[in-house]
Amino acid sequence: MDNYVPQPPVVSPSGTTGDKQGVAIAALVLGILNLVAWCLPICGFPMAIAGIITGVIGLKSSNRGLAIAGLVLSAIGLILSAVNALVGVWLFSQGGFDWQNFDFQDFMP
Repeated sequence: MDNYVPQPPVVSPSGTTGDKQGVAIAALVLGILNLVAWCLPICGFPMAIAGIITGVIGLKSSNRGLAIAGLVLSAIGLILSAVNALVGVWLFSQGGFDWQNFDFQDFMP
C-alpha cells in the first residue's frame, strides 16, 4: 500500500460540454437573414434549408427557444421562396418577362 500514487483529476475543456448553443444561435441568424433572402430564390432556398437543419439540431441545446424561432423563421422563408419561384415561373410562361420591349422609364415618375 505504500506504492499508491494518486492520479490527477481529469479536466475536460469547457468547449466540449455537448451543448449546442452556437447551433441554436446560427439557426436564429439564418432565419432572420432568410426573411430578406427569400426575394431571390437562388439565395432563399439554400439558406432556408440550412436554417431548418440547424434549427432541428439546435433543439437539443439549452437555447431551445432560439432554435425554435430560427426554425419557424426559416420555414416562413422557405414558403416565401417557393411562392416567389412559382410566381416567377408562371410570369415567365405567360410572357410576363418581355425583356426586348422592357422600358425602365415606364416605372419612373
